[in-house]
Amino acid sequence: MKLTALIMFLCLGLTSFAQDWTYDIEEAKTQAKKNNKDILLLFSGSDWCAPCIKLDRQIWQSEQFKAHASEKLILVRADFPRRKSNKPSKAIQDKNNALAAEYNTSGYFPFVLLLNSEGEVLNKLGYKNISPNDYITAIYAK
Repeated sequence: MKLTALIMFLCLGLTSFAQDWTYDIEEAKTQAKKNNKDILLLFSGSDWCAPCIKLDRQIWQSEQFKAHASEKLILVRADFPRRKSNKPSKAIQDKNNALAAEYNTSGYFPFVLLLNSEGEVLNKLGYKNISPNDYITAIYAK
């Protein structure tokens, strides 16, 4: 009985800090309006861009960022992997291309944008070799 309770506690603890990245900006806008949150839009090359991989490991996977994001942000990922085995579906590729055409015409990777619930850009940044807490602060700095 105690083992079952421990397993349930651990599972609930892990899911409370899980990240829900979406690929749909319209869904993100709806959720941002409904929950009074901003949108963090990430352009990444998850299997070829070294700074993108470092940003994922150092920031996005940190407990500090996960806790902050769950309270304050709707997360949108536009990933552009190069390996065929990592390619998203055609529908997601089309959404990513549309996002890039609107928000990342220069093709920067990683490129992080803070948007309001209307999709207006509030701030832009890229990879920074700083702590998760400092990166969270940088997301909101103008």
